Amino acid sequence: MSELKSGLILEDGESVVMEIEAELWATSSNPIMRALGAVRKFIAKICGHRERGFLVITNRRVVEVKNIIACYCFNVSSTVKYLLPSSVKEVGYRKMATCGCFCPAYYLYYESFTQTTEVMLNGSDAKEAQKTVDAFYRAIAAAQVGNA
Repeated sequence: MSELKSGLILEDGESVVMEIEAELWATSSNPIMRALGAVRKFIAKICGHRERGFLVITNRRVVEVKNIIACYCFNVSSTVKYLLPSSVKEVGYRKMATCGCFCPAYYLYYESFTQTTEVMLNGSDAKEAQKTVDAFYRAIAAAQVGNA
């Protein structure tokens, strides 16, 4: 069994397609905003606060994981959400210019009946964003067929 950064435990016969760590501090890929995000993250770390979010895509399911650590070691919040294949209405990516036209940021998004989630893909280009969307779609489609 592989050890995931998100802490998700895999089922028997399940393999990880990709594990995406969400950028929770920087608001865009603009170097200035990334630097400000790094400063915010550093200050929070000094104060003992950490937040980590992951989107884990396996060959059978898609899972959101978010952990919040306070006072350096107390896990004050852990959220694990399974995305039900029947609830996902659409999945895709969008490109957004952040520093004029020089720093494009790619965001994976998916919309379900209860929420819309958007995750910035760090250091990504259109090809990587498309690969991520395809993997997400295949996992949802495989789970949909498996439940039918």
